[in-house]
Amino acid sequence: MSETTVRIPAPLRTLTGGSDEVKAQGGTLGAVIDDLEKRHPGIKDRLVDEKGIRRFINIYVGEEDARFTGGLSTEVKGGEVSIVPAMAGGAGGA
Repeated sequence: MSETTVRIPAPLRTLTGGSDEVKAQGGTLGAVIDDLEKRHPGIKDRLVDEKGIRRFINIYVGEEDARFTGGLSTEVKGGEVSIVPAMAGGAGGA
């Protein structure tokens, strides 16, 4: 099983001891998240719910948004996973 680098956004770094990148293992995104939970308790609840990836979280496996490549079943072959909080809001028209 290959090791994957997981990029952690600032709001979740309290769970990773301040690290912006951590390592995890797993053949699928779900397995990587389970391994992250073992290493950094509490992170899984911030990423997924009973329906899968939480609504305001985007997770990329390589360059691909996991929502469109199989969700938690997306294959992870080492490389990189990026967790990106979704941005919303902004000013109205000019």
